[in-house]
Amino acid sequence: MKKVKIGVMGAYRGTSMINYCEGADNAEIVAICDKWEEGLERQKAKLNDPNITYYNNFEDFIKHDMDAVVLANYANEHAPFAIKAMKAGKHVFSEVLPVQTMKEAVELIETVEETGKIYAYGENYCYMPAPYEMRRLYKEGKIGEFEYGEGEYVHNCEPIWPSITYGEEDHWRNNMYSTFYCTHSMGPIIHITGLRPVSVIGFEGTKIERQLRIGAKAGSFGIEMVTLENGGIIKSIHGGLYKNSIWYTVYGSKGRMESSREDAGEGVERLYVNADEYSGEYASRPVESYKPTQSAAGKSAAFGHGGSDFYTMYNFVQKILGDPNADTIDVYEALDMFLPGLFAYRSVLKGGIPMQIPNLRDKAEREKWRNDTACTDPKTAGDQLLPTSSLGTPEIGQEVYDKMYKLWRKEVEADDGYVKAAMTQGSSKKDEEK
Repeated sequence: MKKVKIGVMGAYRGTSMINYCEGADNAEIVAICDKWEEGLERQKAKLNDPNITYYNNFEDFIKHDMDAVVLANYANEHAPFAIKAMKAGKHVFSEVLPVQTMKEAVELIETVEETGKIYAYGENYCYMPAPYEMRRLYKEGKIGEFEYGEGEYVHNCEPIWPSITYGEEDHWRNNMYSTFYCTHSMGPIIHITGLRPVSVIGFEGTKIERQLRIGAKAGSFGIEMVTLENGGIIKSIHGGLYKNSIWYTVYGSKGRMESSREDAGEGVERLYVNADEYSGEYASRPVESYKPTQSAAGKSAAFGHGGSDFYTMYNFVQKILGDPNADTIDVYEALDMFLPGLFAYRSVLKGGIPMQIPNLRDKAEREKWRNDTACTDPKTAGDQLLPTSSLGTPEIGQEVYDKMYKLWRKEVEADDGYVKAAMTQGSSKKDEEK
């Protein structure tokens, strides 16, 4: 089998994608790029592979002889690098999130259309056992037409904050808004139903004591109430509530499907299905409960996020090789997952009014957003900078970030931090400056 030549940008979060290529029969890793030299040296020592070239800058990296690029860098910086990569003739696998502004959304879609390159969005939660089985059953008509769904991605990151922000005051996690990181909760419902979101109302958790003590400036959690094109509604919640929860439920005209709850001890591996044979039967049927078996269960077991990291990469590579059954998330669906969060925050800032979600498949619709850079990142927003929460942007003392940095360095030197950060994104600007 031909092997697709892959380059990975991001030595930490990219570890999972690198590991995939090292063991795959359809891909090989040929280049790794990161601005953090220590991270590159660690990968070089671990992999001990003379066929891999290492780069500390994207400009040289993108010239390497490779077919595709994996973007596992900072979550607010994926779009500019995706655009450069596709224009350089490379296919792109983008980690979450796809963009951070509407301007980037327009440019990303148009680059995909102009270059014809494959763009695959790495929303791995869609490929976890229960939500992926829910997608299969929904497509078969098991619960009828979608009416209501809920997605939860609640992750109290306070214990690992040093490992994933490195003491950087301007790290994207410290400056994102409450509804920014929405595709882990929203994405699986969109992928299950295939429906487009058309409007959203946003809510924000404003009790932020835990946020402030670790240096984060956003509301503690975000909620999107989203109306889909068929009139169905999604409730999506994500953020830093105290106890973690990953959970999905979908109601249709013939019944309901849902994953098990976090406290059940089986997480998103077990599925419950309660459905009638046809709408209106109201039959008393036993609830089906089982753990779905995925196609590559043995190979995926060693990969993060319930094995879903394996499937995102496998499908991306198979798509490049021309497999018509490769299930990837294209640029339009990626934005269907992300834009509800972007416009939910605009709803929050406007007091909770409904906001229409643009359909960027419509070329005429793109024009009004072409120069919209509104976000909470000063480097990108320009004169359209938004506050990090509805309460404004809090001032946090430098001593908080100094503490986070010292904790992170202690973890890295003990090698614990490397393992934790390999499941997230980015590299350390502070070490680049040293």
